Amino acid sequence: MAPQMNDIMRLCCEISAQDQIKVAVKNSTKGAIVAGGTAFVGGLLCGPPGIAVGGAVGGLLGSWLTSGQFRPLPEILLELPPNQKQKLYDDVVAVLGNLNWMDAAQLVALVMGNATLQQQVTAALLNYISKELRAEVRYQD
Repeated sequence: MAPQMNDIMRLCCEISAQDQIKVAVKNSTKGAIVAGGTAFVGGLLCGPPGIAVGGAVGGLLGSWLTSGQFRPLPEILLELPPNQKQKLYDDVVAVLGNLNWMDAAQLVALVMGNATLQQQVTAALLNYISKELRAEVRYQD
C-alpha cells in the first residue's frame, strides 16, 4: 500500500476516533442463512406450512442477529480490502485537493487544525460509509 494511502487511512481513523463514530455494517448473508435454514427445517418437519412458519421465524431471528452490531469505525477501516481502501482514498484526496504533506502526522495536524477541511473530510468519510459499505452510523454519547 502506498505511503499516501496509509496517511489517508490514518487520517480517517483519527477523525472517526475523535468523533467516536461507530458503524453497523449490515450482514445480510448471515440473516439469509438463518432464515433459509429455519424454513428448510420447518419444511422437513411440517411440510409446506412448516416452510412458511420456519421462514417467518427464521427471518425474525436473522434480523435480530444482524441488527445493532456497532463497532468503532477505525476498526472497520483497518479491515477494508484494498479496492475499498482505494475508493475511500480517492474520495478523501478529492476533498484535500492540492494539500501537500510529508507524513501521516503532518496530514492529521493540517486537517485537524482546519475546521472546514476537517468537516469536509468527515463528510466524505460518512458518505463513503453510507453509500459504499451501506452501513448505519452512530455517534457515541
